[in-house]
Amino acid sequence: MKILVANLGSTSFKYRLFDMAGQAQLARGRVERIGSPESRCMAEIGDRRQERTARVADHAEAVRQCLAQLTDPQTGCLADSSEISAIAFKAVHGGRLSGVQRVTPDVLAAMEEFADVAPAHNPPYIAAMRLLGEKLPEIPLAAVFETDFHRTIPDCNRYYAVPYEWAEECLVRRWGFHGASHRYIAERTAELIGPGLRIISCHLGGSSSMCAIRDGRSAATSMGFSPQSGLPQNNRAGDFDPFVLPAVIKRTGKTLEELLSELSNRSGLLGLSGTSGDLRDIEQSAGGGDARAKLAWDVFAAAVRHYLGAYLVELGGADAIVFTGGIGENRPAFRAAVCRDLEELGIVLDVKANESAAGEAKINAAESRVQIWIVPTNEELIVARQAAKLLSEG
Repeated sequence: MKILVANLGSTSFKYRLFDMAGQAQLARGRVERIGSPESRCMAEIGDRRQERTARVADHAEAVRQCLAQLTDPQTGCLADSSEISAIAFKAVHGGRLSGVQRVTPDVLAAMEEFADVAPAHNPPYIAAMRLLGEKLPEIPLAAVFETDFHRTIPDCNRYYAVPYEWAEECLVRRWGFHGASHRYIAERTAELIGPGLRIISCHLGGSSSMCAIRDGRSAATSMGFSPQSGLPQNNRAGDFDPFVLPAVIKRTGKTLEELLSELSNRSGLLGLSGTSGDLRDIEQSAGGGDARAKLAWDVFAAAVRHYLGAYLVELGGADAIVFTGGIGENRPAFRAAVCRDLEELGIVLDVKANESAAGEAKINAAESRVQIWIVPTNEELIVARQAAKLLSEG
């Protein structure tokens, strides 16, 4: 069984192709600038790289370009596009509808209901799924919702202290996201260390979240009702007091919609630093004496440490802290900032191992009671596994 995992943007299509017989990646690629007069179509198949330009009007045409490269008689890895059992999507929010679903009108309607909650994610996925269903009906489509891994969170960590009918009628509760990444960390860490673990998963990147994992299951997570919550993101505010909004509206004359846009696009690390939402830029600027960049760095580190402390209490300690995502995997100075002065809690970083680590690595000192790991995540493999399971079950 071969599964094509799609990662969609409004004008982009990225993919990975997996052979589930050995859970091996056969190919990866992307199509950029969809809808422009000329789009770039790139594919990496084994050690071969292809690149071509074409007019790609929509996501259905992007998939056709992808299939053309994968089935190329000279350089492809498929004899025919019929070898693909399904296209699977890392879907974000479907409210009460979670888990792994075949894409149907009911699934699209559930995602549309939460389009305002996940405005950067749901609308482009809905549009692309609908288009692919119409133009490529021969290929089954599967939606793997990010909220699925967090269905095991107990009610005490899921419910907000708001009128109960909000939760029942409006589904206002902590749903959690980055589920495929946290699931991968749970599974891979168990392979590295053993079963029955208490893990604090730190998915840190352009979009960040943390998860307390007990025995392979999510017990708490930093993101809540929407992907806008939890840790500060590159350009999204994260946790925020809603009573700020009427005060800012009164003083600035801006509308609620304008402020929500600023919270979603001009806040987070970008809003604090004033120059960039990329932690690489912030680290460089802070090192050069930029006070606002230093503030952004410190606020982000403090937020991660806040959740780290909360999850140590939630789990009654930890067997492992795992860093993943672009920041978690590649910024040793930030990992050091998170783990600073935690020796009394049994968390001791090996400074040299942290600085020199590349790829999957253990970076705690010998005397640390808690293991500290860097584990590159593989969300696409999780999505492929779950989609394959759905298909095998009929």
